[in-house]
Amino acid sequence: MPRGRGLAAVAAAAALVGVSGCQLNDTGDNEVAGKQDFVAKCGSCHTLKRAGTTGVTGPNLDEAFQQARASGFGQSTFKGIVYRQILQPARTAQTDPLTEKPGAKMPAKLFTGDKARDVAAYVASSVAKPGEDKGQLAAAGVKRSNAVAKEANGKLTIPADPSGALAYLFAAAQATPGQVEIESPNKSSVDHDISIEGNGVNENGEVVKNGGVSKVSVDLKPGDYTFYCSVPGHRQGGMEGKLTVK
Repeated sequence: MPRGRGLAAVAAAAALVGVSGCQLNDTGDNEVAGKQDFVAKCGSCHTLKRAGTTGVTGPNLDEAFQQARASGFGQSTFKGIVYRQILQPARTAQTDPLTEKPGAKMPAKLFTGDKARDVAAYVASSVAKPGEDKGQLAAAGVKRSNAVAKEANGKLTIPADPSGALAYLFAAAQATPGQVEIESPNKSSVDHDISIEGNGVNENGEVVKNGGVSKVSVDLKPGDYTFYCSVPGHRQGGMEGKLTVK
């Protein structure tokens, strides 16, 4: 691809995440730690396929860097862009694609020092890159579950993913008819709740984080319901599941 078009692709990626590009030399950054930190504090807003994150309220990072990677630009360039974005985010909030209203503005210096470099290094190594992470990197990040939570004695527990990902630890749940208390412990630093709808039920639990527990108490009739997180963008990012009552 002509050099001019390649530079334009890098400029477009930098503009989308809100900064100008720069170079950072590789210094043995810890990409495993960077992936864990990215999932914990960035993945609820950004989609990054290799990290397993599905946030929709911030730029899709794979899409932002796709053309630049195809043009031959690599890790040091991407790392510089991401590092600058962490320290100096865009001055204006991104438009929420779901409501077409300004979303939450990314806070400055969400990470600093080595943590910022680790996150930048991981994102740079994986963004817009096909395939899956291997080795130690594969063990870090979001783990989507197919497990089913089961109600016992009128109580149903559906924890939020402690990594901060837009996920619960159960993809589905089962309960018997009657009054059921549904609770969702959230050990992460990302806001989540437990909400439920269907068959005339529409209840939202308290939004919690850092060890809080979101709860709803509902009278369930036989049928299908959906449990989900009502924090803007989280359900659309995949934080929902099916509750079967029979």
